[in-house]
Amino acid sequence: MARPWQTLATVPTAEGALELRRRGDDEFLIVIAGRVLMTSVARRSEEALARRACAGLAGRPTPRVLIGGLGMGYTLRAALDALPATAQVVVAELHSVVLDWCAGPLAGLTGAAVQDARVRVEIADVARVIVTAPAASYDAIVLDLYEGPHAATQRADDPFYGPAALERARAALARGGVLAVWSEDPDAAFARRFTAAGFEVSSHREGRGGRAHIVYLGVTVR
Repeated sequence: MARPWQTLATVPTAEGALELRRRGDDEFLIVIAGRVLMTSVARRSEEALARRACAGLAGRPTPRVLIGGLGMGYTLRAALDALPATAQVVVAELHSVVLDWCAGPLAGLTGAAVQDARVRVEIADVARVIVTAPAASYDAIVLDLYEGPHAATQRADDPFYGPAALERARAALARGGVLAVWSEDPDAAFARRFTAAGFEVSSHREGRGGRAHIVYLGVTVR
């Protein structure tokens, strides 16, 4: 018999009710307007996103990383595990309650990653953090946002995946910096825009079976 889900918290947002649910002692969901945003049992591609973004940064004296989207903290945890003790990690998260959950009932999932001394969490839209960042502020930018690029994000003014947004991300990156983007599905049009914005782009399917979650990795080339 399936264990029932228990709703631990519900918070109203502009997109609908944001909920934290638990089943048993170790299985969690974050849901918005009835749609599952993330689950504690399916995280392989998010962790791979962070590992790939940070893989080339270990040789830098003080790597600076921006992560868009806190979620349950798995992407942050994977980044911290791949980075040296001198790293500085900024996480931009829209909803302060998500930070509360990651420091509270979800903390055991990631070894309380949000409390790591290398981490600063800003309650802000990551697009705004990028646009206001001084040039060359970060060695890596990691976008772990719901759905990622897809058909509805093809408009020129998309704040995360449009041409101007990609140019802004490149400007915020240091020479040889990395922009890593998680996507639920492949998006060829996005990959073309990514390359046109001055990145050397590769794509990686993470995991086996199920949906083809993709990590797009772009290294600045100009």
